[in-house]
Amino acid sequence: MSSATMLLLFPSVTEKNMVKAKVTLQNNMQFTGTASSGHTLIMDAEHESGGQNNGFRPMELLLIGFGGCSGMDVISILRKKKQIVSGLEINVKGKKSGTAPKIYKEVHIEYVVKGKDVDKGAVERAIVLSLEKYCSVGATLAKTGAIMHSYRIVE
Repeated sequence: MSSATMLLLFPSVTEKNMVKAKVTLQNNMQFTGTASSGHTLIMDAEHESGGQNNGFRPMELLLIGFGGCSGMDVISILRKKKQIVSGLEINVKGKKSGTAPKIYKEVHIEYVVKGKDVDKGAVERAIVLSLEKYCSVGATLAKTGAIMHSYRIVE
């Protein structure tokens, strides 16, 4: 489908807010995915599903994307609040429904903030802003299930 066709079908979509991806079969169940940013990754299925286990599962990428999206928000907000953060780790786990399509019904995201004298209130506010206002991946996942969060501050 051409960009012109897309714009006709989705009048609110412009080239500026259009994100594109190309996914190509390599062999068996292995695909490469290339985004409009130019970066490429490998996806594959487990052996039981005909794959070679040589790449990410697509549903894993949703959780990784959520952690990255929210993590970028949180670190940006904490830096603006002049918090001295030496590290940030985001652990994300999702519980899928039992029937197809096996969507995430519950997702838990944990933030582990490392730094000296990091303000608890600043961390809480940064997380809430990310989850409720900025993180588009989290907003997408929240449409199909519950998002829960927790955090720890480690000196």
